[in-house]
Order: sequence, then C-alpha cells, then structure tokens
Amino acid sequence: MMATRTRLGLLPAVLALVGLLPVSAEAFEPQRGTAAVYDAKRFTGRPMASGVRFHPDHAVAAHRHLPLGTRAEVTNLRTGRTTTVTIMDRGPFTPGRILDLSPRSAREIGMNGGLAQVEIRPIDLYALHQPR
Repeated sequence: MMATRTRLGLLPAVLALVGLLPVSAEAFEPQRGTAAVYDAKRFTGRPMASGVRFHPDHAVAAHRHLPLGTRAEVTNLRTGRTTTVTIMDRGPFTPGRILDLSPRSAREIGMNGGLAQVEIRPIDLYALHQPR
C-alpha cells in the first residue's frame, strides 16, 4: 500500500516552513502508510539529520517532510496501539515507506520487526536548527 497524500496537502506545511504561515500541527494532515524499524546495529551511535546520535531506546523516528523536532503520534493500524515519537532524522528512502521507527517505538506499538501499516498524526511542530 502506497502512502496516501495529495500535493495540495503539503502546501500549508511548505508555507509554514518558509515562514509564510504560522507553524501548527493542523498544517499537516494525518498520513497513512508503511513503517519500518531502524537497523539498530547499523545506526546506533551515528548522528541523525538533527545532529543527535541515534540510540535504539529513544522514542525517535525518521520522516521525509515533517520538520525535525516535531512530536508525532504513531498508531499501528493492526493493533491500535499508539506511541509518541520525535522526528529527528530524514528518510525512509525505501520506496513505499513513510516512516522509520526506533526499536523502542516499534515495540510500543506492537511491531515485531518487519513492516506495519501506521497512521502518523503530528502533535507539536518544532523546526530544529539544522547543523551545517
């Protein structure tokens, strides 16, 4: 199942990011699609796009468009379980996926490895200053 998104659905978010509209969670529509789990062995200790080092026990995720620092509620559509994550990295870069979750966050929503259908709902938007 591909991620559901309309081009116009991104317009308010883009305008908010460039400062033409105030940044609010309502600027981003809930998004449904496939989530995967970070490869903890490969990424532990490596810096994410935010500059913070990845740790598998942190409640973090990677998303292509949400501002870094955004808190989002992620719901596993099969189990109905929900967790809150902070978007600290960019990705996933695998076609058809909309989110990469830390192992901790994946466990909290009942992902036993592999992939899951999820809904992402931004709670608080906070654009972190990106390191140069």
